[in-house]
Amino acid sequence: MSLAEQIEARLRAELTPENLVVLNESAAHHGHASSPRTGSSHFRVRITAERFRNLSLVEQHRLVYGILAQELRAGVHALALETRAPDDEKSPGK
Repeated sequence: MSLAEQIEARLRAELTPENLVVLNESAAHHGHASSPRTGSSHFRVRITAERFRNLSLVEQHRLVYGILAQELRAGVHALALETRAPDDEKSPGK
């Protein structure tokens, strides 16, 4: 299972999201001095989940970081989050 698949599986299991997209953006960072050159280091997560309702954006992100703590320790260098609750008027990540 790829790291992107692990991230998706863990988020699905913990948050049962209505919408979830996990993008591996590592190729766009290839050659950067800080890139670990693993091919699985930079990810973007777009997620809509009821669990985010009434949480601030910071609280939503902390929740996701907590769920993905193991993956973050295992080599994720960058994680961009776009989070929202269903029917939230704001766009994901705003």
